[in-house]
Amino acid sequence: MTTVISGTSGITFPAGGTGNPAGTVVGTTDSQTLTNKTIGSGYSGSTITQGTQVASTSGTSISFTSIPSWVKKITVLFNGTSLSGTSNFLFQIGSGSTDTSGYLSRCVATGSAANVTGNSTSGILLISGDAGNLFYGALNIYNISGNIWVFSGTMAVTNGTSTFSVMTGGNHTTSSSLDRVVITTVNGTDTFDAGAINIQYE
Repeated sequence: MTTVISGTSGITFPAGGTGNPAGTVVGTTDSQTLTNKTIGSGYSGSTITQGTQVASTSGTSISFTSIPSWVKKITVLFNGTSLSGTSNFLFQIGSGSTDTSGYLSRCVATGSAANVTGNSTSGILLISGDAGNLFYGALNIYNISGNIWVFSGTMAVTNGTSTFSVMTGGNHTTSSSLDRVVITTVNGTDTFDAGAINIQYE
């Protein structure tokens, strides 16, 4: 196929086809997986990959693994997530295994039911407070350069008529490409007992 530009130049493209062999143009009915591509402003699709929602109703930790190496942003979503006790949440990341040290983390809870602060080097801290507190919101994990990741999150918390907000942030450097996000607790024994958790990445 030859395309004439301004009546003076011609460019020959190979025809697209099923299977897209090397050196061919993508056909109008072909599908392609984009990895580390630059997408122009005219693109109307989505580059966000949705994970599989996990019920946060049991266990002491919830893990999302096999995150692709090209990912630059991960969002952890809480929907009515609760713990059985008063321990705080920890968000941890890793490459091949979960990193449990080397974090910079600072968290503040403020509102009608809480005015406290905390920090952690074991993960990104999210102050929980009383058992039965229900958390709604998101924690964003951004790749700033290489294997360096920064965190920023805000949650709304309810428990009957009591409400408060929690804000957290920090950073951590993984040894290699991030491939997992783990949500657990400071004491490692309190269990999840309500709600759901999911991730999105792009």
